[in-house]
Amino acid sequence: MSDSCFDSENEILSFLIEEDEAGKRLDAVIATKDTRHSRSRFKSLIKKGHVVLARPDQAERTILEPNQRVNVGDRITVTLPAPEDPTPQGEDIPLDVVFEDDDLIVINKPAGLVVHPAAGNWTGTLVNALIHHCGDSLSGIGGVKRPGIVHRLDKETSGLLVVAKTDAAHKGLSEQFADHGRSGPLVRAYQALVWGQLKNKKGTIDTQIGRSQHNRLKQKVLKQGGRQAITHYRLLEEFASEGDILASLVECKLETGRTHQIRVHMAHIGHPLVGDPEYGQGFKSKLNKLPRDLAEDIENRKRQALHAGLLGFAHPINGEEMVFQSEMPEDLQNVMNALKKMSI
Repeated sequence: MSDSCFDSENEILSFLIEEDEAGKRLDAVIATKDTRHSRSRFKSLIKKGHVVLARPDQAERTILEPNQRVNVGDRITVTLPAPEDPTPQGEDIPLDVVFEDDDLIVINKPAGLVVHPAAGNWTGTLVNALIHHCGDSLSGIGGVKRPGIVHRLDKETSGLLVVAKTDAAHKGLSEQFADHGRSGPLVRAYQALVWGQLKNKKGTIDTQIGRSQHNRLKQKVLKQGGRQAITHYRLLEEFASEGDILASLVECKLETGRTHQIRVHMAHIGHPLVGDPEYGQGFKSKLNKLPRDLAEDIENRKRQALHAGLLGFAHPINGEEMVFQSEMPEDLQNVMNALKKMSI
């Protein structure tokens, strides 16, 4: 079984050695995991130090010999440098524009829309839509692949996102997001529907977050070696059935902006997001307490119940404080309405 993910500009391929692969050459095994590239390509990557081997109870080490023999349980991680990326092209994709002027545009992003092009998603992204909508004003802003992008939302997270249309706006917004609102008006608040009843109605989660050693597609809370992640949360509403709190609506405000931060943090305190396919697997038993149609809807949707409903910042050019709000989208509202009916 192998996983692929993306780390900055590189693609990461990670997998465990199975019994039928034991004793084989490293380059030969890797070539069976990713058929897009030749064995000679992987041989070259190994020699250049792009392959790491981790054995159970041993520290990981870089392998430089393509003929290295592998053992059962070895974790192989391959870093594939990204090829030259094509310049994104404009595409006529509908946008829900909340605000727009000559310097910036605020979008209400639907779930399912990728923010910027990357391997596997070169087209059909928010960036492609913005290039079509804004024309030449986005040219060169923030780099070729991410013109105007100063922050992002996960593909399956809906809600508010601001994009710069000029270099000056990009600089000003980037500085605010880098400061995380500690000394300015930047605020980002999300509504998250999570499993279970929170022990505390409000609190702060302050941990280190980094990539999981066991599944490099996922993030996790680390004791050391990660990046500081701070989330402030408060309870908004509870949904019960026969006296059991099945789910809770929580507001989460970010003080940092790590990958999957809210999803990881809420799972860390025992309350993963409803519908989260990556971090909510341990709460599948809760689905058994829901009506079959609701349980199937949540499971089949494969979309975490997370919505970026509040975004505030200072206009990067004139300094005006701006605050935007977005209602929960219909799909999540339908889930909450169904949960409310169970509480009656």
